[in-house]
Amino acid sequence: MAPAISVSDLSKTYRTGLFGRSSVRALDGVSLTVPDGAIFGLLGPNGAGKTTLVKILLGLVHPTAGTASLFGTPARQPSARERIGFLPENHRFPGFLTAEQTLHVYGRLADVDGSARADRIAALLDKVGLGDRRDTKVKTFSKGMLQRLGLAQALLNDPDLLFLDEPTSGVDPVGRQVIRDLVLELRDDGTSIFLNSHLLSEVEKVCTQVAILRDGRLVREGTIEELTAVERVYDLTSTAIPDEIVADAALEASPDEAPSDGELRRYRVRADNRSSLNDLLDRLRSAEVAIESITPLRRSLEDYFIDVVDEEMPPS
Repeated sequence: MAPAISVSDLSKTYRTGLFGRSSVRALDGVSLTVPDGAIFGLLGPNGAGKTTLVKILLGLVHPTAGTASLFGTPARQPSARERIGFLPENHRFPGFLTAEQTLHVYGRLADVDGSARADRIAALLDKVGLGDRRDTKVKTFSKGMLQRLGLAQALLNDPDLLFLDEPTSGVDPVGRQVIRDLVLELRDDGTSIFLNSHLLSEVEKVCTQVAILRDGRLVREGTIEELTAVERVYDLTSTAIPDEIVADAALEASPDEAPSDGELRRYRVRADNRSSLNDLLDRLRSAEVAIESITPLRRSLEDYFIDVVDEEMPPS
C-alpha cells in the first residue's frame, strides 16, 4: 500500500525582483514519507518552507524539482485531492450563514452527494460539539467554535488524509482538548493527519512522528520518543541505594520531588551503553535494592526544537 504522503528531493525556487532577476529557494531537496494512519507534525520557524511544502502537497504550487504524491498519486493531479480534507489557518466563513448552511455550501463545493449530505452534516456538527448551534449564524461564533466548524468542513468528504494548519491557534484550553480528542479519534478510525502548528506542546501530545524544516531543508525527522530522548540518561525510582554503589556508579539524586511512597527514592543514571546499564541493575538487585521503574530521560519537544533551530542557524 502506498504511503499517505511521499516526497522525494523536492525543491521550489520563486523568482522575485524586477523581471524575475532574483530568486528565493523556499525548499531545497526535501524528502520525507508519511505512513498511512500516522499523525505527522511539520515544524519549523517562520520562513522555513512549511507553507510552500503544504501548497505543493495540495496541488496549489508546482515544485521546481522533485516529486510529491498522495497515496501514490502525483499531488498535482486533481484526483489526488479527492481523498483529502483541509483546514487552513485563518479561514473565513460568511457570517450571515448558519453553521448548517455553511457546511451545505462547502459540501456542494466538495461534490458531497446531496442525498447523504444532510445526514453527514448533522453527524459532523455533533462530532465537533456544535450540534446545538446548527442554526446559529457564524458571525456570533467564538474562535474555538469557528475552528471546530472548520474541522467539520474539512471532514465533509470523509477524507483519508487530513491537512490541519494551526488547528488550535487562538483556541482556549477546553477547545484545544476537544480538537485534540477529535484528532486522536480520527487517527483511531484510520485517517492520516498532516499537522502544521507552532504549538509544540499540542504536537507532542498527538503526533506519531515529526519533521523539522530550516531554511527550506529537512534537518530532523523521527518519532517524538526518538527525538526527545536524552541519550543514555535514565530516571530510576527504587528503594534507597547504598552509598558505595551511588559513588561507584556516579548516580545522581534526581532533581524531581521525591515519590509519594516514603520508601522510594529517585536517581539519575548515566550509562555508556546497554550492557553497562544492565550491569548496574544486576548490582542493585544483588544489593537487594527494589526497583520500581527506570525510564529514559526526555526533554520537551519545544526544548528540542529550539536547540535544533539554534544549531542549524547559519553564522551571522
